[in-house]
Formats: sequence, structure tokens, C-alpha cells
Amino acid sequence: MATPLVLLRNAHLFDPDDVGYCDVLCAGGQVAAIADGLDLPPAHWPCEVVDLGGARVIPGLVDTHVHLCGGGGEAGAHTRVPRVEVPHLTLAGVTTAVGLLGTDGTTRTVAESLACARAIAHAGLTTYCYTGSYELPLQTLTGSVRGDLVHNDRLIAVGELALSDHRSSQPTYEELLRIASDCHVCGLMTGKAGLLHLHLGDGPRGLALVRRALHESELPARTFHPTHVNRNRALWAETKQVHAERGLYADVTAFEADADSLDAADAIGDWLDSGLDPARLTASSDGGGCLPVFDGEGVVVRMEVGRSMGLSDALVKLLAQGRPLAAVLPVFTRNPARLFRLRGKGNLSVGSDADLAVLDETGRARDVLAKGRWMVRDGRAIVYGPFDRPAP
Repeated sequence: MATPLVLLRNAHLFDPDDVGYCDVLCAGGQVAAIADGLDLPPAHWPCEVVDLGGARVIPGLVDTHVHLCGGGGEAGAHTRVPRVEVPHLTLAGVTTAVGLLGTDGTTRTVAESLACARAIAHAGLTTYCYTGSYELPLQTLTGSVRGDLVHNDRLIAVGELALSDHRSSQPTYEELLRIASDCHVCGLMTGKAGLLHLHLGDGPRGLALVRRALHESELPARTFHPTHVNRNRALWAETKQVHAERGLYADVTAFEADADSLDAADAIGDWLDSGLDPARLTASSDGGGCLPVFDGEGVVVRMEVGRSMGLSDALVKLLAQGRPLAAVLPVFTRNPARLFRLRGKGNLSVGSDADLAVLDETGRARDVLAKGRWMVRDGRAIVYGPFDRPAP
């Protein structure tokens, strides 16, 4: 898809570090130049010039946990969540998304997840997918993890395999090691993420299997990427401990907190205040996923739907708490891009993809570019999929 040149004047650039005030030229879907007082291209080159008046410009958010084809179904087929639409992502400032399956790997498939990812990519965003789901044997496209990760460029990792949850297939320690090993070796073979994205439930075993794997196996800590670790305070405390002992990477989910959980902003703040490695924490949304609440018999009593906007909400809250943008922004941008080996993503430097968001005064995305193409202007989505519902 051809994109015109876009010259952003007077941007306060965060790459995600604070670069200061400068101009940014986007050409061919990439950042072509960054400098103060950039010259205009030749007159016969079409170029849109936008004066940002000092507004903050950040890399597009990288959301590594999105149910692009919808999640849910735990209370029957009528509770299957619909597919994610393009503005669900762009209005939140998300320009890169990784799609996955959850509880249901039976009526939903890796093939369907890939199809939804390709549809969103057609609109201009960057999308990848996991292979697998909660269950064992793993649901794959080619019949094996190695076949999927080696032969399909859009499949980059395994996830979300469930642990410590009554919906899990209850993998054994040996099964977990075998899957993680396949992930790691495929990462070496392909340069892909090479990690196992793990759904953590509320079960009392917590990270026991991961802790054992980090202690007993030769697999590097980056192979295991547990998510939802802020869902209860005991799991959060254990996550911090395993990180301190073994260098565990962790992913917080941007959902609404209850009395025993931490929302993403509070978890990120606590991680940073605890002196833990700021580069080993990521945040994702669970966008399009069902967030069910179960009774003691495992029956759904109510449910909500995850939103990628939760990432934007978390960033706004962190800034309202007085935290510097440069201190918290890597959790949403550079950290996931580096962990998942997404080249050209999560930063704004010459040669990186022209994925960026212009923030309003509160820190919410006001304008969004994906590969140099405008997706959102003045807080309104301007690009939709052919079957997306326009915002009122």
C-alpha cells in the first residue's frame, strides 16, 4: 500500500527515551529522517506537513496478547466474543498486535486466527500470531510447533498455554519443557520470538512449573513469558520473586482490578519502585478476550470483554500519577518489541517503521500513523475494515 511522505514539525519525540523537540520525516512506511528544522522534500514530491506544536510523539504500542478472532465461549456458543475490529486497536494507539487463541481451540483454530490477522494487516497494521491455545495436545496449523514456527512467517511463538487454571489441560512438567524447548530452538532457527506465552490462572500452584524449569533446565529465562501475573497479589508477589531469583520476564494485563488484583498501572509502578529490571516487564490488553468470573463450581457468573484501550488507560493513569513518560513507555513499546524480536517496532529511529502516536495532554493517542499511513486523526478512526462498524 503506497503511503505519501509525512513531515511532522515540532514534535516532542520519545523513542521511547526522551529525544527532545525535532522534526520527523516518514517516507515509504519508515522513519526517513529525524532532525531539527528538516528541509522540505523537492516540490514535485507530494508531502503532507503537520505542525504538532510540541505535542508528544511516541512509538505505536505493541500489544502482544489480542484475541483477534474473538475469545470466550466458556458459557456456551452464544458467549463467543466477536472478532476484533481495526479501530479497537488504532484508537488505543496500538499499531502492532499478536493474535492468539484461549480456552477454545476447538471451534476456533490457528487458521482462523491467521485469517483475522491478515485482514487487520490489510488495513495497514502489523500483525502476528501464536500457535496453540490453552489445551494439549497443542492445536497447530502444520501438525507440529516446529512446523508452524519454521514454515509460517506470521506464526512467531506458542500461546497462550494455560497453567494453574481449572480450564487448563494440566500439562506435566515434562510436557511444559518439551513445548518450551521447541519454542527456543525454533527461535534460534528463524530469529523469531522463540518463547512460550503462558496464561496464569488463580490456582494455588502459581508459577511452580515455571520456577522448576528455570531451576532445573538449560532453557533461558526469556523462553517463558507468563501473562495475567497481576490477577492476584499472591501471584504478583511470586512473579517478582522468581524474576529476582531467575530473571523471569513477566507480562501484566490491562484489565480492571478488583480487591485482590492490581491494575496494569499499579503493577508497573510497583515493579519499577521495587528496583526490578525495567526491561523485563511488558503489558498487554487481552483485547477481544472474554474475562469471565466463575463461582466455586467453575460456572460463569458474569463476564467482560478485554479492550486494547486498557493499555492506553494504563499509560494515562501512570502519567497522572506523575511518572515520567520515558520511564514507563518502554513497557508498552520497546520491551515487547525486543522480547518478541519484532524488528523496526517499539522505537522511533531512522529506519524503524513509521508506527507512531501523537498524544493529547492526558497521554491518550490523538493521532496514529501505522507504516506512515494515518489511522486516527483528532481522536477519530479514519480507517476501517470492510465489515467494521463505524463509530457513532
